[in-house]
This record gives sequence, structure tokens and C-alpha cells, in this order.
Amino acid sequence: MTLAPDIDRYWSTIEASARIGPGRPGGLSRLTLSDADRDMRDLFVSWCRDASLSVTIDACGNIFARRDGRDPDAAPVMIGSHLDTQVDGGRFDGIAGVLAGLEIVRRLDDLDIATHRPIVVANWTNEEGARFSPPMVASGAFVGAHDPGWVHDLTDDDGKRFGDELAASATSATRPAPPG
Repeated sequence: MTLAPDIDRYWSTIEASARIGPGRPGGLSRLTLSDADRDMRDLFVSWCRDASLSVTIDACGNIFARRDGRDPDAAPVMIGSHLDTQVDGGRFDGIAGVLAGLEIVRRLDDLDIATHRPIVVANWTNEEGARFSPPMVASGAFVGAHDPGWVHDLTDDDGKRFGDELAASATSATRPAPPG
């Protein structure tokens, strides 16, 4: 038995993600809570649900896809990064980490391997900070460094509020929990 990832499957998810938010040649433009970001978030959630992961979304739009372990109360192993990009971002930055986490849980399922701890694949909203400054605000809220209300009140260069854009970009697949 090999624990190596299914490279063809991993590459196909990377290629599919690279078709969302095309920017400069070879690059992407998926600014946080834009239409392209919403489309990528929805696709990621559908891939996670197809892999039988339970998906939750917190008040700041962070997505958590969980694969249970033998001890459901054990602290989970978190793997991930972000789906958003800079204005002219690379096609691997951030998303490679998120999709690598997805491939890990897919491969464990392929091999029918149960882990002791749960595994959570995380997508942090606005990690790049290209649209809403500063960066890493939603992951900061997750660890208690920022109040979700403060995050919701951030505005972009056009005066659009993070909380309003989060609500507007949410679909049934990516509707966050109410602020807590």
C-alpha cells in the first residue's frame, strides 16, 4: 500500500480551479467575496461534500471540511490555506494547500485508512487581503485576534462592507453561520 497522493486527481482539481477567475496569462484574479471567489468556494464545498466531508462555515466565511477520526473529541489536524488571490495572483498560491488537504483525505478514504484524530481542511477567507485590508482577518477572528463584527465592518476601496459582501456572495453551499 502506498500513501502517495493520486497525482492525476490532484492535478485535475488544480486545473479545474484555474479556470475560475482567469487573470493575466497563467494567473488568476479571485478577490475575496467576488463572483469568482464565490464560484471557487462553491466548487470547493461540492468537492468536499462529494468526499463525504462535513462542511461548516463560520461567521467570517471560513470554510471547514471535516473528516472524522476514531476519536471524534480529539483536537483535529488542520490542513489548508486560502482560495482567494491577489489582483494578478498565481494559480497555485493558497489553493495548492487547500486542495492538497482535500487530496489527503480523499487518499485516506481510497485506502480505507482511519485516523485517530479528525482532519479538517480549512479555507481562510480574505487571507490575501487584496480586497479587504488587512490580510488574514478571518483566520485572525478564528483564533480570537479579531472580533467578527470588526471583520464585517471592513470596507474595500469602493466602500463595500465585508459583511454585506459576505452575505451577498453566499449561496446555499457557502452560507456562513451568523456572527457570534
